Amino acid sequence: MISIGIEKSLKAYAGQRTLKVDRHFPMGSITQIYGPSGCGKTTFLKCIAGLVTPERGSIMVNEQLWFEPLSGINLPPQKRRVGFVFQDYALFPNMTVLQHLEYATNDAAWINRLLLIGKLETLTTHKPEYLSGGQQQRLAILRALAIKPKLLLMDEPFSALDPEMKTALIQELKALFDELEMTVLIVSHSGEELAGLVDGESLNLD
Repeated sequence: MISIGIEKSLKAYAGQRTLKVDRHFPMGSITQIYGPSGCGKTTFLKCIAGLVTPERGSIMVNEQLWFEPLSGINLPPQKRRVGFVFQDYALFPNMTVLQHLEYATNDAAWINRLLLIGKLETLTTHKPEYLSGGQQQRLAILRALAIKPKLLLMDEPFSALDPEMKTALIQELKALFDELEMTVLIVSHSGEELAGLVDGESLNLD
């Protein structure tokens, strides 16, 4: 079980607001997170990953406290071992497709499987500048999966994909998530595109 009860101040377009979340996510569930711009969707994911620190509250994953300021607990991101697909991809410009995956794992068989899932097996020597937006987005997804995280956070992960590629990739990811019993939180404005993927109750941050 993932238990999150946090508060974090936000600088919204119309002034100050506070992100407040109190929610439990069963392990192995896939949940959509949605809400209007500026409501804190990305901030929420970054709080879980340890990239942003809430003002108060707690985060517990599988009975392990990741964050609880009253107890002085705030695990750094590297100890949380969370997979994160950033909205802007956050790829390394000097690294090839293959090097991005090798940076995360030395399991050659797993890397080859991921390349096939993302249909990037013929582009392993390409750096991000030579990839299309959709290819960059798929690489960002594969890199997050390379460490086989138990918790995967995805911020608008399918926005640059054409409908055919999106459908095929979602089917592949659904099978992979089920196989690895991965818990996934996905920020997306489109519930329709995630209809075949999400199995948990959606979280509205409005």
